[in-house]
Amino acid sequence: MDNKIPLNNVKPRVKAEVCSTLNKIDLQELCDATDIAISSGGGFGWVTTPSLKTLENYWKGVILIPERILIIGRLDSVIAGSAQLIKPARNNEAQSHSCGLSTFFFAPWARGFGLAKAVFEKAEIKAKSEGFKIITLEVRETQLRAIQLYEQAGFIKCGTNPKAAYVNENYIAGHYYYKEL
Repeated sequence: MDNKIPLNNVKPRVKAEVCSTLNKIDLQELCDATDIAISSGGGFGWVTTPSLKTLENYWKGVILIPERILIIGRLDSVIAGSAQLIKPARNNEAQSHSCGLSTFFFAPWARGFGLAKAVFEKAEIKAKSEGFKIITLEVRETQLRAIQLYEQAGFIKCGTNPKAAYVNENYIAGHYYYKEL
């Protein structure tokens, strides 16, 4: 974990919130954070950074999908990353107790301030309020810091897919985790 000291020795404000709309500034900040996270290897499925228009359309689409709950993390009021809770399809009664955590990322400049913990806590509170009993997730084996964060947050590893991702002509294993709420 980075032990960053702000230049002015003032601890930055950390905030996690459920986001149901994005104004122009929020959309730009979210796209900027996404861009830099992907560029630094922390993307959530993207290997190369897509165009700004593609990122804008992606985030606008997330807001429109009823089965997705966007949780954003702010550092000193600037969006620095996000996570999404993915609800199961409405007709999936057998898995209606469980939601997925996805697109969990932060811009490198915002890491080390406790933002991940704040977003996890907000995601858990929201999942419980929606009636979920379990949160699941998948993470690439190469995302060591993310794995560490998940395990610190109480997620339990329950399986591995040795060919979960294909990056630069190589397979990368993906680990599956769950947490009871």
